[in-house]
Amino acid sequence: MNVFPMMYKLKRVFTRIRVIILVIALILAVLAIHPKADTEGVAIRTIIKESAAYEAGMQGPKATDTPTSREVIKAMNNIPIKSVEEFGAQVEKLEANDTVQIKTDRSLYRLTVKVDNATGKKQDLGIKVYPAPKTNIKKGLDLEGGTRVLLKPETKLSVQDTDSLLDNMKQRLNLFGLTDIVVRATKDLSGNQYILVEIAGANEEEVKDLLAKQGKFEAKIGNDTAFVGGRDIVYVCRSAECAGIDPQIGCGPSADGQFFCRFRFSISLTPESAQHHADITKDIPVVSAEPGARDAYLEKPLDLYLDNEKVDTLQIGEDLKGRAVTEIAISGSGTGVNRETAVEDALKSMKRLQTVLITGSLPVKLAIVKTDEISPVLGSEFIRNSFIVGFFALIAVVGVLVVVYRKLIITIPIMITLLSEILILLGFAALIGWELDLAAIAGLIIAIGTGVDDQIVMIDEALSKKSQEIYNWKQRIKNAFIIIMAAYFTTVVAMVPLLFAGAGLLKGFAFTSIAGISIGVFITRPAFAAFIEELLKE
Repeated sequence: MNVFPMMYKLKRVFTRIRVIILVIALILAVLAIHPKADTEGVAIRTIIKESAAYEAGMQGPKATDTPTSREVIKAMNNIPIKSVEEFGAQVEKLEANDTVQIKTDRSLYRLTVKVDNATGKKQDLGIKVYPAPKTNIKKGLDLEGGTRVLLKPETKLSVQDTDSLLDNMKQRLNLFGLTDIVVRATKDLSGNQYILVEIAGANEEEVKDLLAKQGKFEAKIGNDTAFVGGRDIVYVCRSAECAGIDPQIGCGPSADGQFFCRFRFSISLTPESAQHHADITKDIPVVSAEPGARDAYLEKPLDLYLDNEKVDTLQIGEDLKGRAVTEIAISGSGTGVNRETAVEDALKSMKRLQTVLITGSLPVKLAIVKTDEISPVLGSEFIRNSFIVGFFALIAVVGVLVVVYRKLIITIPIMITLLSEILILLGFAALIGWELDLAAIAGLIIAIGTGVDDQIVMIDEALSKKSQEIYNWKQRIKNAFIIIMAAYFTTVVAMVPLLFAGAGLLKGFAFTSIAGISIGVFITRPAFAAFIEELLKE
Protein backbone atom coordinates (compact mmCIF):
# COMPACT_ATOMS: atom_id res chain seq x y z
CA MET A 1 0.00 0.00 0.00
CA ASN A 2 1.41 3.38 -1.02
CA VAL A 3 1.37 5.74 1.98
CA PHE A 4 1.17 9.04 0.12
CA PRO A 5 -2.02 8.33 -1.89
CA MET A 6 -3.59 7.01 1.30
CA MET A 7 -2.68 10.18 3.21
CA TYR A 8 -4.11 12.24 0.38
CA LYS A 9 -7.34 10.25 0.52
CA LEU A 10 -7.61 10.69 4.31
CA LYS A 11 -7.08 14.42 3.90
CA ARG A 12 -9.91 14.53 1.39
CA VAL A 13 -12.11 12.47 3.75
CA PHE A 14 -11.82 15.06 6.53
CA THR A 15 -12.79 17.87 4.17
CA ARG A 16 -16.15 16.23 3.39
CA ILE A 17 -19.06 18.02 5.06
CA ARG A 18 -20.54 14.73 6.35
CA VAL A 19 -17.30 13.88 8.16
CA ILE A 20 -17.03 17.41 9.55
CA ILE A 21 -20.54 17.05 11.00
CA LEU A 22 -19.47 13.77 12.63
CA VAL A 23 -16.39 15.40 14.18
CA ILE A 24 -18.48 18.29 15.55
CA ALA A 25 -20.98 15.80 17.01
CA LEU A 26 -18.13 13.89 18.71
CA ILE A 27 -16.72 17.08 20.25
CA LEU A 28 -20.14 18.12 21.54
CA ALA A 29 -20.68 14.60 22.96
CA VAL A 30 -17.42 14.74 24.92
CA LEU A 31 -18.37 18.19 26.29
CA ALA A 32 -21.79 16.87 27.36
CA ILE A 33 -20.33 13.78 29.03
CA HIS A 34 -17.68 15.95 30.72
CA PRO A 35 -15.34 13.19 31.95
CA LYS A 36 -13.47 14.06 35.14
CA ALA A 37 -10.07 12.74 36.14
CA ASP A 38 -10.26 13.94 39.76
CA THR A 39 -13.15 12.05 41.37
CA GLU A 40 -11.84 11.63 44.91
CA GLY A 41 -14.39 12.23 47.62
CA VAL A 42 -18.10 11.50 47.94
CA ALA A 43 -20.92 13.46 46.30
CA ILE A 44 -23.81 14.76 48.37
CA ARG A 45 -27.05 13.00 47.46
CA THR A 46 -29.36 14.43 50.15
CA ILE A 47 -29.29 16.95 52.98
CA ILE A 48 -32.11 16.19 55.40
CA LYS A 49 -34.00 19.24 56.61
CA GLU A 50 -33.68 20.31 60.25
CA SER A 51 -30.46 18.26 60.51
CA ALA A 52 -27.06 19.53 61.66
CA ALA A 53 -25.86 19.71 58.06
CA TYR A 54 -28.92 21.69 57.00
CA GLU A 55 -28.52 24.19 59.84
CA ALA A 56 -24.84 24.61 58.91
CA GLY A 57 -25.87 25.79 55.46
CA MET A 58 -25.29 22.63 53.44
CA GLN A 59 -27.77 22.04 50.62
CA GLY A 60 -28.73 18.97 48.64
CA PRO A 61 -28.50 18.93 44.86
CA LYS A 62 -31.36 20.10 42.65
CA ALA A 63 -33.06 17.70 40.28
CA THR A 64 -31.71 19.70 37.34
CA ASP A 65 -28.06 19.54 38.50
CA THR A 66 -25.75 17.46 36.34
CA PRO A 67 -23.88 14.65 38.14
CA THR A 68 -20.43 16.27 37.87
CA SER A 69 -21.75 19.62 39.20
CA ARG A 70 -22.82 18.17 42.52
CA GLU A 71 -21.02 19.19 45.68
CA VAL A 72 -18.31 16.72 46.72
CA ILE A 73 -17.05 16.16 50.26
CA LYS A 74 -13.25 16.05 50.25
CA ALA A 75 -12.35 15.85 53.95
CA MET A 76 -13.72 15.67 57.49
CA ASN A 77 -11.65 17.24 60.29
CA ASN A 78 -8.76 17.44 57.80
CA ILE A 79 -8.94 13.68 57.17
CA PRO A 80 -9.28 12.96 53.41
CA ILE A 81 -12.48 11.22 52.36
CA LYS A 82 -12.09 8.99 49.30
CA SER A 83 -15.05 6.61 49.57
CA VAL A 84 -18.50 6.17 51.08
CA GLU A 85 -17.02 3.68 53.57
CA GLU A 86 -14.45 6.22 54.77
CA PHE A 87 -17.17 8.84 55.19
CA GLY A 88 -19.30 6.42 57.22
CA ALA A 89 -16.33 5.48 59.42
CA GLN A 90 -15.65 9.14 60.25
CA VAL A 91 -19.31 9.77 61.07
CA GLU A 92 -19.35 6.76 63.42
CA LYS A 93 -16.48 8.24 65.42
CA LEU A 94 -18.45 11.39 66.26
CA GLU A 95 -20.11 11.81 69.64
CA ALA A 96 -23.03 14.00 70.74
CA ASN A 97 -22.19 17.74 70.80
CA ASP A 98 -18.94 17.18 68.85
CA THR A 99 -17.98 19.84 66.33
CA VAL A 100 -16.93 18.54 62.93
CA GLN A 101 -15.39 20.44 60.03
CA ILE A 102 -16.42 19.30 56.56
CA LYS A 103 -14.50 20.48 53.51
CA THR A 104 -16.12 20.24 50.10
CA ASP A 105 -15.05 21.32 46.64
CA ARG A 106 -17.06 24.51 47.19
CA SER A 107 -16.85 25.56 50.82
CA LEU A 108 -15.93 24.75 54.41
CA TYR A 109 -18.69 23.92 56.92
CA ARG A 110 -18.70 23.58 60.70
CA LEU A 111 -21.34 21.24 62.12
CA THR A 112 -22.31 20.44 65.69
CA VAL A 113 -23.63 16.93 66.27
CA LYS A 114 -27.15 17.32 67.64
CA VAL A 115 -28.50 15.37 70.61
CA ASP A 116 -31.82 13.52 70.61
CA ASN A 117 -33.70 14.92 73.60
CA ALA A 118 -35.64 11.70 74.04
CA THR A 119 -32.74 9.23 74.05
CA GLY A 120 -29.76 11.43 74.85
CA LYS A 121 -27.93 9.88 71.91
CA LYS A 122 -26.38 11.66 68.95
CA GLN A 123 -28.48 12.40 65.91
CA ASP A 124 -27.39 11.67 62.37
CA LEU A 125 -25.60 14.52 60.59
CA GLY A 126 -28.30 14.43 57.93
CA ILE A 127 -25.95 13.83 54.98
CA LYS A 128 -26.46 11.03 52.47
CA VAL A 129 -23.61 10.48 50.04
CA TYR A 130 -22.58 8.29 47.12
CA PRO A 131 -19.39 7.84 45.07
CA ALA A 132 -18.47 11.04 43.23
CA PRO A 133 -19.63 10.81 39.59
CA LYS A 134 -16.93 10.58 36.92
CA THR A 135 -19.15 11.76 34.07
CA ASN A 136 -22.49 13.44 33.44
CA ILE A 137 -24.01 10.15 32.35
CA LYS A 138 -26.83 9.38 34.75
CA LYS A 139 -27.20 5.77 35.81
CA GLY A 140 -30.63 4.33 36.46
CA LEU A 141 -31.66 2.28 39.45
CA ASP A 142 -30.50 -0.95 37.84
CA LEU A 143 -26.94 0.40 37.95
CA GLU A 144 -27.07 2.96 40.79
CA GLY A 145 -29.22 1.07 43.30
CA GLY A 146 -32.42 2.24 44.98
CA THR A 147 -36.14 1.57 44.90
CA ARG A 148 -38.65 1.47 42.05
CA VAL A 149 -42.36 1.54 42.88
CA LEU A 150 -45.19 1.10 40.38
CA LEU A 151 -48.55 2.44 41.60
CA LYS A 152 -52.01 2.34 40.10
CA PRO A 153 -54.67 5.00 40.83
CA GLU A 154 -57.99 3.66 42.14
CA THR A 155 -59.91 5.82 39.67
CA LYS A 156 -59.09 7.25 36.26
CA LEU A 157 -57.38 10.63 36.51
CA SER A 158 -57.78 13.69 34.35
CA VAL A 159 -54.71 15.53 33.09
CA GLN A 160 -55.18 18.17 35.81
CA ASP A 161 -55.52 15.57 38.59
CA THR A 162 -52.48 13.71 37.26
CA ASP A 163 -50.35 16.86 37.37
CA SER A 164 -51.59 17.62 40.89
CA LEU A 165 -50.81 14.07 41.99
CA LEU A 166 -47.27 14.15 40.57
CA ASP A 167 -46.51 17.54 42.17
CA ASN A 168 -47.85 16.40 45.54
CA MET A 169 -45.85 13.18 45.48
CA LYS A 170 -42.63 14.98 44.54
CA GLN A 171 -43.14 17.49 47.34
CA ARG A 172 -43.95 14.75 49.83
CA LEU A 173 -40.83 12.77 48.96
CA ASN A 174 -38.64 15.89 49.06
CA LEU A 175 -39.99 16.92 52.45
CA PHE A 176 -39.37 13.41 53.73
CA GLY A 177 -35.68 13.92 52.94
CA LEU A 178 -35.43 11.95 49.69
CA THR A 179 -33.86 13.32 46.52
CA ASP A 180 -32.74 11.90 43.15
CA ILE A 181 -36.40 11.18 42.50
CA VAL A 182 -38.17 10.37 39.25
CA VAL A 183 -41.98 10.56 39.44
CA ARG A 184 -43.85 10.22 36.18
CA ALA A 185 -47.19 9.08 34.82
CA THR A 186 -47.33 6.27 32.29
CA LYS A 187 -49.74 3.85 30.63
CA ASP A 188 -49.69 0.34 29.30
CA LEU A 189 -51.02 -0.80 25.93
CA SER A 190 -54.48 -1.35 27.43
CA GLY A 191 -54.69 2.27 28.53
CA ASN A 192 -54.33 1.57 32.26
CA GLN A 193 -52.85 4.51 34.16
CA TYR A 194 -49.82 4.07 36.41
CA ILE A 195 -47.45 6.21 38.44
CA LEU A 196 -43.79 5.16 38.31
CA VAL A 197 -41.53 6.33 41.14
CA GLU A 198 -37.77 5.75 41.13
CA ILE A 199 -35.66 6.84 44.09
CA ALA A 200 -31.89 6.34 44.01
CA GLY A 201 -30.21 5.41 47.27
CA ALA A 202 -33.45 4.71 49.18
CA ASN A 203 -34.75 1.40 50.47
CA GLU A 204 -38.22 -0.06 50.06
CA GLU A 205 -39.21 0.41 53.70
CA GLU A 206 -38.56 4.17 53.54
CA VAL A 207 -40.92 4.88 50.67
CA LYS A 208 -43.56 2.15 50.49
CA ASP A 209 -46.06 3.49 53.04
CA LEU A 210 -45.34 7.09 52.12
CA LEU A 211 -46.38 6.46 48.52
CA ALA A 212 -49.20 3.97 48.91
CA LYS A 213 -51.34 5.92 51.37
CA GLN A 214 -53.45 8.82 50.20
CA GLY A 215 -52.48 10.88 53.25
CA LYS A 216 -55.97 12.28 53.85
CA PHE A 217 -55.80 14.00 57.23
CA GLU A 218 -58.90 15.24 59.05
CA ALA A 219 -59.45 16.57 62.55
CA LYS A 220 -63.05 15.99 63.67
CA ILE A 221 -65.11 17.05 66.64
CA GLY A 222 -67.97 14.60 66.68
CA ASN A 223 -69.24 14.51 63.10
CA ASP A 224 -67.94 17.98 62.24
CA THR A 225 -64.60 18.40 60.44
CA ALA A 226 -62.60 21.09 62.23
CA PHE A 227 -59.66 21.26 59.80
CA VAL A 228 -57.87 19.16 57.19
CA GLY A 229 -54.21 18.68 56.30
CA GLY A 230 -52.59 20.89 53.71
CA ARG A 231 -55.45 23.29 53.01
CA ASP A 232 -56.10 24.58 56.55
CA ILE A 233 -52.55 24.33 57.91
CA VAL A 234 -50.05 27.14 57.28
CA TYR A 235 -47.15 25.90 59.42
CA VAL A 236 -45.96 22.59 60.84
CA CYS A 237 -43.13 22.63 63.37
CA ARG A 238 -40.33 20.18 62.61
CA SER A 239 -37.51 21.53 64.79
CA ALA A 240 -36.40 20.04 68.12
CA GLU A 241 -37.76 23.07 70.03
CA CYS A 242 -41.40 22.29 69.26
CA ALA A 243 -41.42 18.72 67.94
CA GLY A 244 -40.27 15.39 69.34
CA ILE A 245 -41.03 12.97 72.14
CA ASP A 246 -43.55 14.56 74.54
CA PRO A 247 -41.54 15.47 77.68
CA GLN A 248 -44.66 15.31 79.89
CA ILE A 249 -45.51 11.73 78.93
CA GLY A 250 -42.33 10.35 77.34
CA CYS A 251 -41.95 6.59 77.00
CA GLY A 252 -42.94 3.65 79.13
CA PRO A 253 -44.09 0.03 79.19
CA SER A 254 -47.60 -0.79 77.97
CA ALA A 255 -50.03 -3.40 79.26
CA ASP A 256 -49.04 -5.94 76.59
CA GLY A 257 -45.36 -5.90 77.59
CA GLN A 258 -44.21 -3.60 74.81
CA PHE A 259 -42.99 -0.03 75.10
CA PHE A 260 -44.80 3.03 73.83
CA CYS A 261 -43.64 6.61 73.27
CA ARG A 262 -45.73 9.74 72.82
CA PHE A 263 -44.72 12.40 70.33
CA ARG A 264 -45.97 15.94 70.04
CA PHE A 265 -45.53 18.85 67.62
CA SER A 266 -47.28 22.16 67.05
CA ILE A 267 -49.12 23.41 63.98
CA SER A 268 -50.59 26.76 62.92
CA LEU A 269 -54.06 26.97 61.38
CA THR A 270 -55.44 29.56 58.99
CA PRO A 271 -57.66 32.19 60.66
CA GLU A 272 -60.66 30.78 58.78
CA SER A 273 -60.17 27.23 60.07
CA ALA A 274 -59.48 28.56 63.59
CA GLN A 275 -62.78 30.42 63.51
CA HIS A 276 -64.50 27.29 62.20
CA HIS A 277 -63.04 25.38 65.18
CA ALA A 278 -64.44 28.09 67.51
CA ASP A 279 -67.91 27.87 65.94
CA ILE A 280 -68.00 24.10 66.45
CA THR A 281 -66.86 24.20 70.11
CA LYS A 282 -68.88 27.17 71.41
CA ASP A 283 -71.97 25.08 72.30
CA ILE A 284 -70.18 21.91 73.55
CA PRO A 285 -70.65 21.33 77.31
CA VAL A 286 -67.64 21.31 79.67
CA VAL A 287 -66.91 18.22 81.77
CA SER A 288 -64.12 17.28 84.17
CA ALA A 289 -61.74 14.51 83.31
CA GLU A 290 -62.22 12.96 86.77
CA PRO A 291 -64.29 13.89 89.82
CA GLY A 292 -62.41 16.57 91.73
CA ALA A 293 -59.88 17.12 88.93
CA ARG A 294 -58.60 20.66 88.37
CA ASP A 295 -58.49 20.42 84.57
CA ALA A 296 -61.77 20.52 82.69
CA TYR A 297 -62.34 19.47 79.08
CA LEU A 298 -65.08 19.72 76.52
CA GLU A 299 -67.49 16.85 76.28
CA LYS A 300 -66.41 16.05 72.72
CA PRO A 301 -62.72 15.40 71.96
CA LEU A 302 -60.73 16.24 68.83
CA ASP A 303 -60.33 13.01 66.84
CA LEU A 304 -57.49 12.78 64.31
CA TYR A 305 -58.05 10.65 61.21
CA LEU A 306 -55.42 9.61 58.67
CA ASP A 307 -56.77 7.87 55.57
CA ASN A 308 -60.16 7.52 57.35
CA GLU A 309 -58.60 5.66 60.29
CA LYS A 310 -58.53 7.22 63.76
CA VAL A 311 -54.91 7.67 64.80
CA ASP A 312 -55.35 9.72 67.97
CA THR A 313 -57.83 11.49 70.24
CA LEU A 314 -57.03 14.81 71.93
CA GLN A 315 -59.02 16.36 74.73
CA ILE A 316 -60.05 19.98 74.14
CA GLY A 317 -59.33 22.20 77.15
CA GLU A 318 -62.05 24.39 78.62
CA ASP A 319 -60.10 27.53 77.74
CA LEU A 320 -60.38 26.70 74.01
CA LYS A 321 -64.17 26.67 73.98
CA GLY A 322 -65.46 29.09 71.37
CA ARG A 323 -62.02 30.64 70.83
CA ALA A 324 -60.38 31.07 67.42
CA VAL A 325 -56.99 29.60 68.33
CA THR A 326 -54.51 29.23 65.49
CA GLU A 327 -51.83 27.31 67.47
CA ILE A 328 -52.64 23.65 68.17
CA ALA A 329 -50.51 20.75 69.42
CA ILE A 330 -50.78 17.44 67.55
CA SER A 331 -49.72 14.22 69.25
CA GLY A 332 -49.45 10.52 68.54
CA SER A 333 -47.54 7.45 69.61
CA GLY A 334 -45.17 4.71 68.55
CA THR A 335 -44.52 1.23 69.92
CA GLY A 336 -41.65 -1.24 70.04
CA VAL A 337 -40.17 -4.19 71.86
CA ASN A 338 -37.92 -1.83 73.84
CA ARG A 339 -37.56 1.87 74.50
CA GLU A 340 -35.20 2.54 71.60
CA THR A 341 -37.41 0.91 68.98
CA ALA A 342 -40.47 2.65 70.45
CA VAL A 343 -38.72 6.03 70.15
CA GLU A 344 -37.71 5.23 66.57
CA ASP A 345 -41.27 4.19 65.63
CA ALA A 346 -42.77 7.29 67.27
CA LEU A 347 -40.40 9.69 65.52
CA LYS A 348 -40.96 7.93 62.20
CA SER A 349 -44.74 8.22 62.62
CA MET A 350 -44.37 11.88 63.59
CA LYS A 351 -42.25 12.61 60.51
CA ARG A 352 -44.76 10.99 58.19
CA LEU A 353 -47.70 12.82 59.81
CA GLN A 354 -45.85 16.14 59.54
CA THR A 355 -45.19 15.48 55.84
CA VAL A 356 -48.85 14.71 55.18
CA LEU A 357 -50.00 17.81 57.06
CA ILE A 358 -47.71 20.01 54.96
CA THR A 359 -48.50 18.51 51.57
CA GLY A 360 -52.14 17.61 52.09
CA SER A 361 -53.82 14.51 50.72
CA LEU A 362 -53.25 12.99 47.31
CA PRO A 363 -56.14 13.46 44.84
CA VAL A 364 -56.74 9.73 44.73
CA LYS A 365 -55.77 6.55 46.52
CA LEU A 366 -52.94 4.53 45.01
CA ALA A 367 -52.37 0.79 45.05
CA ILE A 368 -48.84 -0.61 44.93
CA VAL A 369 -48.59 -2.91 41.92
CA LYS A 370 -44.90 -3.75 42.20
CA THR A 371 -41.82 -2.74 44.16
CA ASP A 372 -38.21 -3.45 43.26
CA GLU A 373 -35.28 -2.80 45.56
CA ILE A 374 -31.99 -2.91 43.66
CA SER A 375 -28.58 -3.22 45.26
CA PRO A 376 -25.84 -0.94 43.88
CA VAL A 377 -23.46 -3.91 44.09
CA LEU A 378 -25.38 -5.67 41.31
CA GLY A 379 -25.12 -2.57 39.15
CA SER A 380 -21.34 -2.37 39.63
CA GLU A 381 -20.95 -6.01 38.69
CA PHE A 382 -23.15 -5.55 35.62
CA ILE A 383 -21.11 -2.56 34.40
CA ARG A 384 -17.85 -4.46 34.84
CA ASN A 385 -19.20 -7.55 33.06
CA SER A 386 -20.62 -5.35 30.28
CA PHE A 387 -17.20 -3.89 29.57
CA ILE A 388 -15.66 -7.37 29.46
CA VAL A 389 -18.36 -8.77 27.18
CA GLY A 390 -18.26 -5.64 25.00
CA PHE A 391 -14.49 -5.95 24.57
CA PHE A 392 -14.70 -9.58 23.43
CA ALA A 393 -17.67 -8.75 21.17
CA LEU A 394 -15.60 -6.00 19.54
CA ILE A 395 -12.72 -8.41 18.98
CA ALA A 396 -15.14 -10.92 17.45
CA VAL A 397 -16.63 -8.33 15.06
CA VAL A 398 -13.16 -7.21 13.97
CA GLY A 399 -12.12 -10.82 13.40
CA VAL A 400 -15.16 -11.59 11.25
CA LEU A 401 -14.71 -8.44 9.15
CA VAL A 402 -11.02 -9.14 8.56
CA VAL A 403 -11.76 -12.72 7.51
CA VAL A 404 -14.61 -11.72 5.18
CA TYR A 405 -13.14 -8.62 3.52
CA ARG A 406 -9.41 -9.22 4.07
CA LYS A 407 -8.86 -5.47 4.17
CA LEU A 408 -8.04 -3.39 7.25
CA ILE A 409 -8.97 -0.32 5.21
CA ILE A 410 -12.58 -1.53 5.52
CA THR A 411 -12.47 -2.83 9.09
CA ILE A 412 -10.96 0.30 10.68
CA PRO A 413 -13.66 2.75 9.44
CA ILE A 414 -16.36 0.36 10.67
CA MET A 415 -14.80 0.31 14.17
CA ILE A 416 -14.38 4.09 14.15
CA THR A 417 -18.02 4.53 13.19
CA LEU A 418 -19.13 2.00 15.80
CA LEU A 419 -17.29 3.77 18.62
CA SER A 420 -18.49 7.16 17.34
CA GLU A 421 -22.12 6.05 17.57
CA ILE A 422 -21.64 4.90 21.16
CA LEU A 423 -19.95 8.16 22.16
CA ILE A 424 -22.53 10.41 20.48
CA LEU A 425 -25.43 8.44 22.00
CA LEU A 426 -23.91 8.66 25.48
CA GLY A 427 -23.32 12.37 24.96
CA PHE A 428 -26.94 12.83 23.89
CA ALA A 429 -28.12 10.95 27.00
CA ALA A 430 -25.92 13.13 29.23
CA LEU A 431 -27.17 16.30 27.53
CA ILE A 432 -30.88 15.60 28.10
CA GLY A 433 -30.36 13.89 31.48
CA TRP A 434 -31.57 10.50 30.23
CA GLU A 435 -30.81 7.72 32.71
CA LEU A 436 -29.08 4.59 31.47
CA ASP A 437 -30.53 1.42 32.96
CA LEU A 438 -30.49 -2.21 31.84
CA ALA A 439 -33.27 -1.61 29.31
CA ALA A 440 -31.43 1.41 27.88
CA ILE A 441 -28.21 -0.58 27.57
CA ALA A 442 -30.13 -3.27 25.70
CA GLY A 443 -31.34 -0.54 23.33
CA LEU A 444 -27.75 0.66 22.92
CA ILE A 445 -26.70 -2.85 21.89
CA ILE A 446 -29.55 -2.96 19.36
CA ALA A 447 -28.41 0.38 17.90
CA ILE A 448 -24.80 -0.82 17.65
CA GLY A 449 -25.80 -4.07 15.97
CA THR A 450 -28.01 -2.22 13.52
CA GLY A 451 -25.11 0.13 12.75
CA VAL A 452 -22.70 -2.67 11.91
CA ASP A 453 -25.35 -4.32 9.76
CA ASP A 454 -26.00 -1.09 7.83
CA GLN A 455 -22.29 -0.53 7.21
CA ILE A 456 -21.92 -4.05 5.83
CA VAL A 457 -24.87 -3.37 3.49
CA MET A 458 -23.09 -0.25 2.23
CA ILE A 459 -19.78 -2.09 1.71
CA ASP A 460 -21.41 -5.00 -0.08
CA GLU A 461 -23.32 -2.63 -2.36
CA ALA A 462 -20.15 -0.67 -3.11
CA LEU A 463 -17.97 -3.71 -3.81
CA SER A 464 -20.44 -5.94 -5.66
CA LYS A 465 -19.45 -6.62 -9.24
CA LYS A 466 -22.90 -5.79 -10.56
CA SER A 467 -22.85 -2.37 -8.94
CA GLN A 468 -19.36 -1.69 -10.21
CA GLU A 469 -20.40 -2.51 -13.77
CA ILE A 470 -23.61 -0.48 -13.81
CA TYR A 471 -23.53 2.29 -11.23
CA ASN A 472 -21.17 5.05 -10.23
CA TRP A 473 -20.19 5.59 -6.59
CA LYS A 474 -22.97 8.06 -5.89
CA GLN A 475 -25.60 5.66 -7.17
CA ARG A 476 -24.12 2.74 -5.22
CA ILE A 477 -24.34 4.67 -1.92
CA LYS A 478 -27.85 5.80 -2.83
CA ASN A 479 -28.95 2.19 -3.35
CA ALA A 480 -27.46 1.21 0.01
CA PHE A 481 -29.26 4.06 1.76
CA ILE A 482 -32.60 3.00 0.30
CA ILE A 483 -32.17 -0.34 2.10
CA ILE A 484 -30.92 1.38 5.29
CA MET A 485 -33.80 3.88 5.44
CA ALA A 486 -36.37 1.13 4.92
CA ALA A 487 -34.87 -0.81 7.83
CA TYR A 488 -34.71 2.40 9.91
CA PHE A 489 -38.39 3.27 9.56
CA THR A 490 -39.39 -0.35 10.19
CA THR A 491 -37.42 -0.37 13.44
CA VAL A 492 -38.84 2.98 14.59
CA VAL A 493 -42.42 1.86 13.93
CA ALA A 494 -41.75 -1.34 15.88
CA MET A 495 -40.23 0.55 18.84
CA VAL A 496 -42.90 3.24 19.26
CA PRO A 497 -45.43 0.93 21.00
CA LEU A 498 -42.72 -0.14 23.45
CA LEU A 499 -42.51 3.44 24.73
CA PHE A 500 -45.80 2.72 26.52
CA ALA A 501 -45.78 -1.06 26.91
CA GLY A 502 -45.30 -2.63 30.34
CA ALA A 503 -46.36 0.59 32.12
CA GLY A 504 -43.50 2.40 30.44
CA LEU A 505 -40.80 0.18 31.96
CA LEU A 506 -39.51 -0.58 28.44
CA LYS A 507 -39.33 3.11 27.59
CA GLY A 508 -35.55 3.17 28.12
CA PHE A 509 -35.08 0.32 25.65
CA ALA A 510 -37.31 1.88 23.00
CA PHE A 511 -36.04 5.44 23.43
CA THR A 512 -32.36 4.42 23.33
CA SER A 513 -32.92 2.21 20.30
CA ILE A 514 -34.69 4.98 18.36
CA ALA A 515 -32.12 7.60 19.38
CA GLY A 516 -29.21 5.29 18.54
CA ILE A 517 -30.35 4.28 15.08
CA SER A 518 -31.38 7.90 14.33
CA ILE A 519 -27.89 9.12 15.22
CA GLY A 520 -26.48 6.39 13.00
CA VAL A 521 -28.69 7.07 10.00
CA PHE A 522 -28.37 10.86 10.04
CA ILE A 523 -24.81 11.38 11.35
CA THR A 524 -22.47 8.37 11.34
CA ARG A 525 -23.74 6.44 8.27
CA PRO A 526 -23.30 9.41 5.91
CA ALA A 527 -19.81 9.98 7.32
CA PHE A 528 -19.00 6.29 6.83
CA ALA A 529 -20.24 6.54 3.24
CA ALA A 530 -17.76 9.38 2.69
CA PHE A 531 -15.00 7.18 4.16
CA ILE A 532 -15.56 4.22 1.89
CA GLU A 533 -16.18 6.39 -1.16
CA GLU A 534 -12.79 8.06 -0.81
CA LEU A 535 -10.82 5.04 0.44
CA LEU A 536 -12.19 2.31 -1.82
CA LYS A 537 -12.75 3.93 -5.17
CA GLU A 538 -9.85 3.89 -7.56
